[in-house]
Amino acid sequence: MTGNNRNNNGEITFEIVEHIGVIDVMDNREEKWTKEVNLVAWNGGKPKIDIRDWNATHERMSRGITLTEEQGEKLVKALGQRMLDKQKARSERDSYER
Repeated sequence: MTGNNRNNNGEITFEIVEHIGVIDVMDNREEKWTKEVNLVAWNGGKPKIDIRDWNATHERMSRGITLTEEQGEKLVKALGQRMLDKQKARSERDSYER
């Protein structure tokens, strides 16, 4: 999927190289937008992990965050550890309450 987003200083180009997943759907706007994780090449550069809101046609987008593969791996590890810690705390709490 290719597109562009105009900027006062010129044109920013992007190519969605790989759609990884949708993590939220916003129906509270006039049109449906989705928060997505994609692999995007900005201005012909190396593709990066990209998290942002997109409209249905992927012609408009919000501000977002881009991560290198290494940063993405660190994020997944940090979030995974947080989820494990929450699960462990919940399990300990549940066993105490029984």
